[in-house]
Amino acid sequence: MSETDEDRADAWFHALSDRTRRDILRRVLAGEHSVSSLAKSYDMSFAAVQKHVAVLERAGLLTKRRQGREALASGEVEAVRSIGAMLTDLEALWRGRIARMDELFAQDAHPTDPSTHRTD
Repeated sequence: MSETDEDRADAWFHALSDRTRRDILRRVLAGEHSVSSLAKSYDMSFAAVQKHVAVLERAGLLTKRRQGREALASGEVEAVRSIGAMLTDLEALWRGRIARMDELFAQDAHPTDPSTHRTD
């Protein structure tokens, strides 16, 4: 991964590390919400919810647009798909490494060269 990709992944994981932000993301992926309506769903100040929305926006997981006095937030489905693809790639990498380790352990457990057997 390039430095830009790594920075993007850092931003995604930071944004998704908070339960409230994950919940906000679920809501805005299901449909557009005003930030004020989102704020009513949480036991925190409007400013705190705005900060959570800003973290998600900086990570590219949601976008905001103005409609009159309201800020409307929408989820970025492509960004979420990118996260899924990145995690799938990481899973494939680690599954390959684990499979290789399993092969090496199996070779150690059943050596093919009889001269490697110890007779202590």
